[in-house]
Order: sequence, then C-alpha cells, then structure tokens
Amino acid sequence: MNLKVIGAALIAFLTFAVTPSYANETTDPRASTGGAQTLDDILARQKGLEVDDSFRRENLGRPENAQPTSGALGSLGGTSDSDIYRGIRYAEVDIKVSNSSHASEILVQDGGMNWLLTREQDIRGYAGFGIGGVLVALVAFYFIRGRMTIEGGPSGQTIERFKAFERFGHWCLAGSFIMLAITGLLLLFGRAILIPIFGHQANALIANFSIWVHNNIAWVFMFSLVAIFVMWVKHNIPNKLDWEWLKEGGGIIGNGHPHAKKFNAGQKIIFWMTIVLGASVSLSGLSLLFPFEMPMFAKTFGIMNAVLGTSFPEVLLPHEEMQYAHIWHAIVAITMIIAIIAHIYIGSVGMEGAFDAMGTGQVDLEWARQHHDLWVEEEQAKANSSPSSGQPIGQAGK
Repeated sequence: MNLKVIGAALIAFLTFAVTPSYANETTDPRASTGGAQTLDDILARQKGLEVDDSFRRENLGRPENAQPTSGALGSLGGTSDSDIYRGIRYAEVDIKVSNSSHASEILVQDGGMNWLLTREQDIRGYAGFGIGGVLVALVAFYFIRGRMTIEGGPSGQTIERFKAFERFGHWCLAGSFIMLAITGLLLLFGRAILIPIFGHQANALIANFSIWVHNNIAWVFMFSLVAIFVMWVKHNIPNKLDWEWLKEGGGIIGNGHPHAKKFNAGQKIIFWMTIVLGASVSLSGLSLLFPFEMPMFAKTFGIMNAVLGTSFPEVLLPHEEMQYAHIWHAIVAITMIIAIIAHIYIGSVGMEGAFDAMGTGQVDLEWARQHHDLWVEEEQAKANSSPSSGQPIGQAGK
C-alpha cells in the first residue's frame, strides 16, 4: 500500500516538473501560436467582427536591428519574409508597379469581407423587407381606402396638364429608372435566388446582360434627371400651401380637397427626393463606372467630421472608396425604389384620372379642379387674357 502511494506521488512530481512553462500562461490567447493569429481571429474577421490586429500590423521588422550586409538577413534590412508579407497585407510597404495607378500598388486589401457581408446580409435584407413591405402596405391600403375617384364623375371636358416634351422627359426618367432598378436587383439577388433555380450558367448570362444594360441606361437616367429639374424646379418651390395640404393628408385620408397649384406637397416631396437622391446615386454610379478615378468618401467624411464632430475615417485606400461607393449606391437606389413604388400606385390604380396626366397630357377638368384648383384658375386666367395663343380650357372630351 505504501509503495502505491509513493509511486503516485512520484508520477505527479515528474509530470509537474517536465510540463513546459508556457502551458500555464493563459493570459496571452496567442501563446499557443507563437504570437500569430488564432482560429478565433480568422473566424471573427470572416464574420465582420472587430479584430485587434495590432500584434501583426506593428510587427513589420525594425531597420535598426538590421544584420550586416554580409549576414544571412543583411539583404532584407532587418526584416524577415514574414515581416514583408505582413507589410503587404497591411499596405505598409512601398510597392513599385509599372501601372501609375495607386490602386495597383495595393496587393491585399482588408475590407473585402466586411463589404461582402454587408452586401449579402444588410443590403439584401433592406431591399427585401423594404420593397416587400411597401407592396404589402399598398395592397392593404387599397382594400381599406379603395380607389380615389372623381367626385360626381368625370365632367367630359379636359385641360392640358403636361406638354409633349414634359411627358417625354418624365418617361425617359421613369423608363430608365425602372430598367436600372430591375437590373440592379437581379445583380443583388442573383446568387441567392437565380442560381438555385436556373443554375450558375444562366445567372452568369443574366448578370452580364444586366451589367451592360445598367451601365448604359444610366446615362439616360442622368440626362433625364437634369431635364426634369430644369423643367419643373420653379413649380416645386415649397410654400405655405404645402403645409396646409400636408395637415389635411392631401385628401388621401378623408374626403377633403386641399388647395394646390400645379404640384401639391406630395408631388414636391417626390420631386425633391428624386432630384437629391437621383443626384447622389448618379455620383456614386459614376464612381463605379470609372473605378478609382472619382474618390468621394474620404473628403465627405472629412467634412462631416469637421461639421458634425463625427469620427469617420478620412484616409481610405482606393478599394475602400469603391466599397463605400457600392454600398451607398445600393442604399440610395433601394430607398428610391421604395418611394417610386408608392408614386406609381398613386399615379395609376390608386387615383382615378391621374394616369392621363402623363398618358395623353389631357386630364378631366373636374379631376383638375379637385386636386389642383389654383392651377386651373391660373390656366383659365391665362386663356382669358390671351385666348388666341393658349390651350382652350375645358374642351370637349373624346
């Protein structure tokens, strides 16, 4: 019995004596890797989580520790191969390339995973829930409120609402936007939806065609946006009538018909949203059409930090600029899609007689009086003062 006790004690002593000292050093999570990144570091980075990489970023070798030129490491100037690779990884070394572009000097860029996760999770989620949500809301609104009809029915007389060149500019903008929206959504959801249904090859063909259409139709959208602004900006300056219109819900809620000129407050909101967001999505789109040539976000972040006291990064790599441009482009475009869906509803099935304004340009006189009474008075005054040069007010319907 005593021999067993003595043997067990001897084994315990020898085990403790020969155990390496670093086995008890649990304070450094990277002790087992000799200071290199761990599996937890890699998994955290792939999930887009914040990782403290200073232990690698700052470990790039020290020139003052350089070996003599006759030594084994002399030609590297105090750095090892690992130091050089880490320098490339964090863009901390001078790279000489034949291409003059600064972007070509960046051999490894660290933000790709964050961009990919944002695109596949946050952007897709915003698009799916936002577009799906507004469609469900409009269907529910239609069944609850019903279609807004012309009280007393159409008068049988019409008034010119929009001239041919105005309608042409509107449909160029609307048509190009719809094509951009469809192709953009195909590119955003292609891998998640089209590949499981049609396969990789079909998705590749759809994606290539969508890119070609998207990049070329974008020019029509931008030129139409400028044309719409020039034509209608003077009619969309906010005034006190807009506040009264908003307080009465524009007649959509209830049966009232608040006063309005050529454009009411709701239409002005759509106009300025289209102009402001359209300009923003166009600028980010140009940045994507001409990669690395139009960096915008570093300077924008600098202005925001100075004015708002924020702490956005003011020094960005060329690839980070492109990633920010892509994410912003998608966010703004999806926001516009959600708003334009509501605009399409009001201008089609939601309101009787509204589509005629952009269809034929002639709207029923009674419809015009109910929704744009002050504009009708202005047009009648013009016609009375110059009857030979203006469009007759209240001509017989077809």
